[in-house]
Amino acid sequence: MAELHFFTGTMDSGKSTLALQTNHNHAARGRVGRIFTTHDRAGAAVVSSRLGLTHEALEVDGEFDFWAYVVDTLTRGGRIDYLVCDEAQFYTSEQIDQLAKVVDELQIDVFAFGILTDFRTLLFPGSARLVELADRMNVLQVEALCWCGKRATHNARTENGAMVVEGEVIVVGDVDQVDEPPADVAYEVLCRQHHRRRLTAARAKAVSLAPEPLPFG
Repeated sequence: MAELHFFTGTMDSGKSTLALQTNHNHAARGRVGRIFTTHDRAGAAVVSSRLGLTHEALEVDGEFDFWAYVVDTLTRGGRIDYLVCDEAQFYTSEQIDQLAKVVDELQIDVFAFGILTDFRTLLFPGSARLVELADRMNVLQVEALCWCGKRATHNARTENGAMVVEGEVIVVGDVDQVDEPPADVAYEVLCRQHHRRRLTAARAKAVSLAPEPLPFG
């Protein structure tokens, strides 16, 4: 029986790498699939991982209809055994419903990959719907780490090096690199405590380098 799988984790936990590995494993056994993504940091119509792996994909916008696409492909004599859906947090709730229908009505496996919450710690609509509908939900075992060494559980957005908790939900950026100038928009994974305190790696470093107060008074 086909199933709707949801693989989730913070940024930097290897979701896109696993998406590409999943496609490779199934294709190597003679299965025919399609890869979808949206708002990938490398650009449109491509799935990219931080390990340097890339694969062409079909870009999903807000009007894309998974059910119509799959039915049209099958009607034209095409073959689809599975779908790999990266960046699924950005899909609409309706699109997740379409994926569930593809699984139930057409017996096609769907493997969705995405993060649960945005930089405000709120559930993405696509991820929330996947939690509600998925046959299997898998939390990735590769744990991203906060700068303090604890397990990272939250995704933080920085603008010009400063953490922000307001703004547009979807802004493309990558995980900030250590010892590089801060990007205009970047992301960093933090533990809950340091997300609450808005204490990014750069700010923590700046605080540690600040001079000690003079022992007066």
